[in-house]
Amino acid sequence: MRKRMIAAMMAAAMAGSLLTGCGGGSDSQTTAAAAGGSQETTAAAASDQTTAAAASEAAAGEPVNLTFIFADGDEGCKEAMNEIVNRFNDAHENMKVTIEPGIGGSYDEFLKTKQSVGEFPDVVEMRTPAEYVRAGMLEPLSDDLVALFQSTIEFDGKTYTAPLSGENTEGIIYNKKYFDENGFTEPATYDEFIELCQAIKDKGDMAPLVIGGQDIFHIGFWFHKAYNDQVLSQDPDFIEHCYDGSKNFSDPAFKATLEEMKTIFSYGQDGWVSTPDAQITTFLVSDMAAMMYSGTHMFSNIEAADPDFEIGWFPVPSPDGKMRLVGGGGATGLAISAESAKDPDKKAAAEEFIRFFFAPENYVVYCDTLNFTPTTVAEIDSNAAPILKEVIEAVANADEIGPMWNARVGNEELPPDFRNFVYKTTVEVVQGQRDIDSACDEIQKTWDVAVQSFNPVTGVGIE
Repeated sequence: MRKRMIAAMMAAAMAGSLLTGCGGGSDSQTTAAAAGGSQETTAAAASDQTTAAAASEAAAGEPVNLTFIFADGDEGCKEAMNEIVNRFNDAHENMKVTIEPGIGGSYDEFLKTKQSVGEFPDVVEMRTPAEYVRAGMLEPLSDDLVALFQSTIEFDGKTYTAPLSGENTEGIIYNKKYFDENGFTEPATYDEFIELCQAIKDKGDMAPLVIGGQDIFHIGFWFHKAYNDQVLSQDPDFIEHCYDGSKNFSDPAFKATLEEMKTIFSYGQDGWVSTPDAQITTFLVSDMAAMMYSGTHMFSNIEAADPDFEIGWFPVPSPDGKMRLVGGGGATGLAISAESAKDPDKKAAAEEFIRFFFAPENYVVYCDTLNFTPTTVAEIDSNAAPILKEVIEAVANADEIGPMWNARVGNEELPPDFRNFVYKTTVEVVQGQRDIDSACDEIQKTWDVAVQSFNPVTGVGIE
């Protein structure tokens, strides 16, 4: 992904997010505007016409049955998905969607197993779409489906996934009552954030931050923040440049990422490395920690744990004063199986299901249940909590938004398993088990091995 692509992506994303708090667009993304008329009007008209055609076609033939798999590890997600599927089945006499159980934790392996035994679903939630696109397993979405969204991610000029939500925006979720009682205020700069952490640490009654270090994905929230601050702020194409050999992981900006991680994690609770992500809510609501850094999905978890807990939220600026946030539509989302699309009736039914899912009256169920920001052109009548609306506003006003470093496609896609190695090595640095120079050497060695079998710049492992 070239720098001009990134710039275009950020500009389009910020413009789209003024409507609903999420968006994006570049050479690797495409906006949903149609010539002549507003996006919402055009998208709605196209959707109505195509919906009627699909319904008419299905009614004229035999009933069409679709299988649908999503990652059902989250109870809220399971609830929302089942509600929308039930609505679809009630509204379509000659179409039926059957949910097959998914597995949240090892979802990708689950899908590969389904494929190996010839049971890949007709409609599927994609979390790692690039490899499935390269394998020819997904059907490109039609133009009228793409037009439903503010932005979508493209793979070689085609869109394969309907983005379920805006990228999960991370920020500081804090104990508002504790802040008010102690005169702490939301920081306006990165330095003020560090000063706040130190003030809470000096007070000594609770940890400034709770960190769920036992789960490697949780490390990624803070890592992306530091990487965004130090690396992407200077070189949005850093990974591409590592592929072509013009950069490496001994770069001063990458070393600064690890330094920032050391600083931030010095304010974590004792034993953070053995604390699972599932327990961090307990630390917050039980007055064991003042703040956590996570995504908006945690709002509902906190409310469930303690309905009376007063939640505060703020984004953490970069050291250079810019506000860089995770946001906008990503590559993940609902996709149609290429095998299923060979049957015209199944393809029409699958497209109708996706239209139905993202219709405002249905899509709001998904977004509100999971505290997600919407991606559609058509606005939804959301009952989002005020705290989520703060996040949406922050994304709309951010200097830069985009997906996490490990969720990018094209020349910025990471080699398999490289992300986890970087996170594990970062933990070793933070714990003082190795110094930054040796850590960068090890990361580079691992990279050198990985690119021998996967390099999107040269095409190795892609075709």
